[in-house]
Amino acid sequence: QVQLVESGGGLVQAGGSLRLSCAASGSIFSINAMGWYRQAPGKQRESVALISSGGTTNYADSVKERFTIFRDNIANTVSLQMNSLKPEDTAAYYCYARVLGRSVKWDDYWGQGTQVTVSS
Repeated sequence: QVQLVESGGGLVQAGGSLRLSCAASGSIFSINAMGWYRQAPGKQRESVALISSGGTTNYADSVKERFTIFRDNIANTVSLQMNSLKPEDTAAYYCYARVLGRSVKWDDYWGQGTQVTVSS
């Protein structure tokens, strides 16, 4: 099995910064995409930032120029540096990874979620 363990998150004032981190562990042969999704109350889960194994990134328009995603392919970790946070960034943030594991097929895995709350 594969586990994604998140850290970071919390409460911050508007304009502040937070960093989320996620480590993947378990029976991992390879990881394709890693990234972060978020879900606010009453809304659908949305993609925030994704990064391929080769370093290609994709950001939601709402976070471009404010958030930066990093990845360590050796340690199987992904981080999200969030700057200039806005109240509308308030949500539960979920780590994501597409993993080639013991099943010998690509599967999607999710972290347990970490809350980010931005006060105005």
